[in-house]
Amino acid sequence: MRPAHVLLAVLVAAVWGVNFTVIEVGLGHFPPLLFSALRFLAAAVPAVFLVGRPKVAWKWIVAVGLVLGVAKFGLLFVGMDAGMPAGLSSLVLQIQAVFTALFAFLILGERPSGVRVLGMGVALAGIGVAAVDEDTAGPVGAFALVVAAAACWGVSNVLTRKAAAPDALNFMVWVSTIPVLPLLGLSLLLEGPSRDLAALRALDWQGAGTVLYVAWITTIFGFGAWGLLLRRHPASTVAPFSLLVPVFGMSSAALFLGESVSPLRWCAAALLVGGVALTSLTPGRRREPSPAPTPETAAVPAAVPAGGHPAPPQPAARPR
Repeated sequence: MRPAHVLLAVLVAAVWGVNFTVIEVGLGHFPPLLFSALRFLAAAVPAVFLVGRPKVAWKWIVAVGLVLGVAKFGLLFVGMDAGMPAGLSSLVLQIQAVFTALFAFLILGERPSGVRVLGMGVALAGIGVAAVDEDTAGPVGAFALVVAAAACWGVSNVLTRKAAAPDALNFMVWVSTIPVLPLLGLSLLLEGPSRDLAALRALDWQGAGTVLYVAWITTIFGFGAWGLLLRRHPASTVAPFSLLVPVFGMSSAALFLGESVSPLRWCAAALLVGGVALTSLTPGRRREPSPAPTPETAAVPAAVPAGGHPAPPQPAARPR
């Protein structure tokens, strides 16, 4: 990779890592489900008028929008609002790589290699250590919500893999249109219209800034830049940079929010990041190879970043 692309990859990891600290700040201004709805509304508008028509079937846009937008981000924001620390959230969400490998095996028939199975075991050990650490410092229920969010992220990664969108940014912008109304409905039902209206009436520059950051910087810039890198370089070259996300996440939370990092948490970080590296950077094997490439099988499983969205599938290499 050229130095400029290396710097871009590190910048994206930093943007996605700091995102968890920004979410924590935003939750001080909005109820979690309303905040998530505003995030997707700002990500979709006005971008949806600029990216052109959808390039995949609507069933994939709706499915990913519901699983990723409503389930994954709804659970993450609620979990963080319930007391899950921002730095630890950025770390625990890395377990999505294990869920992605598991669901890819169950749904796509991609058998994990021995190294990938080992990586899954190491990552799960890291989650166990993090859970023990959180039990002494915060609510276990909030920890479980973030783990559930990672599982939903794994499902959405497999759905994105099946969708095989030719334009990643176009796909994500249209996906962002789906969660807005369901999240608003859930917010009105569970958080109450009075709480939502109070948050909107008290909107200030800091609250608006958090919405714009998670929508435009994290989603539009981060996802667009990551897609550019994946189009220019192999996934195996780009993927390792996603492992920097929890480093920036935990560091920014410690710097700006005053979150402490215990020895157990450092141990969990080492196990989880190492396990995810083995899991996500080792290719899986299909049970039955296809006789000819199709729009779905021609794309290799792409790197799965930890900054809030699945990465686009990469096209198969051209014959030389």
